Amino acid sequence: MYEAYYGFREKPFQIVPNPRFLFLSEKHRNALTYLEYGIAENVGFVLLTGEVGTGKTTLVRYLLNKIEQTMEVGVVFNTNVDPDELLASVLQAFGLEPVAGRGRTVEVLFRYLIENYARRRRVLLVIDEAQNLSRAALEEVRMLSNLQTDDHVLLQVMLVGQPELRQQLRAPELVQFSQRIAVQYHLGTLVPDETVNYIGHRLEMVGGTADLFAPAAMARIHDAAGGVPRLINILCDTALVYGYADGLHRIDVDVVQQVLDDRGETENTTAFQLPVADEGGEDKQALGERLATMEQAVRHLQAQWQASEMNRAGERASERMVGALTQQLREERERNDKLRRHLVELQAKYQHVEKAALVLRVQEESSKAAVAEEKKGFFSRLFRPA
Repeated sequence: MYEAYYGFREKPFQIVPNPRFLFLSEKHRNALTYLEYGIAENVGFVLLTGEVGTGKTTLVRYLLNKIEQTMEVGVVFNTNVDPDELLASVLQAFGLEPVAGRGRTVEVLFRYLIENYARRRRVLLVIDEAQNLSRAALEEVRMLSNLQTDDHVLLQVMLVGQPELRQQLRAPELVQFSQRIAVQYHLGTLVPDETVNYIGHRLEMVGGTADLFAPAAMARIHDAAGGVPRLINILCDTALVYGYADGLHRIDVDVVQQVLDDRGETENTTAFQLPVADEGGEDKQALGERLATMEQAVRHLQAQWQASEMNRAGERASERMVGALTQQLREERERNDKLRRHLVELQAKYQHVEKAALVLRVQEESSKAAVAEEKKGFFSRLFRPA
């Protein structure tokens, strides 16, 4: 909608993970280094965690684009499944036909791994949104590490998820699993300077300039988004819609504040009363589970609220856009009316000139005829016999 107005080749702040737009902050660079090390060293399990919207999926896709020519890669996205469904998803991720029964499923997968080992092709399984896996499903993932030779890991597994995944892996019954995770990294949010560079990076990727957003505007965006790239994208994209609707060529802090006001953002935070152990001493593991459940519920509510606010902000932005387009249409019609009137005037002048030119041509022909007649009479008199 606003791409042509700002001279963009495409939208710079889409929330769909696109590895082409990856911004390597110090944290993202470190995370990529850890992941590449884990893959290169052929470790069994690699863990990447981070808050919602910090760029985990984008980072993983960037890595997969680099290694997909040298490895067989399967990605599992649906993790709200039981152990048997998870194994079936693993087969499908590698392009294998699901079979009935756990034993046969494991046999098909093992045969696939051996075939690739014989071809000197390594195999990587990526499980995204792994925090949704049940403990039974996580244990099934751990069991996959038993599919190996005496001296070679046949299947590498990369777990990608939100912070509660780390909490789940601390459970006593998953201690064997957590001990097998040789490489892990937690991806944090951006600091203010990184947010500024992030916004500039995405603008330049589509042919824009980094100074489209005023420094105060970027500082306000960082504060409101908490340094979370996905939220930064949402705020920047909406600010560009507002700027286009208002005919602005630079996004200042007032535009950003209007976006936040329309989204219903406030500076107030809600304090949650967390449960504490009673005097009898509540089991720490049970408390951790309750806290993890509560955090997940809060994130779900926040996501719902953000989606609702985005819809309302989108409606308001649409109204502003309709108003701007209506005004542009009105101005265009006025320009067209002026052009039509000018054209009529030019046509009238042209017809007048054509008539004048015709009169001149008639007069010129008459003059020529008179001159010719006069010459004829002159020569007749000149050569008349005496």
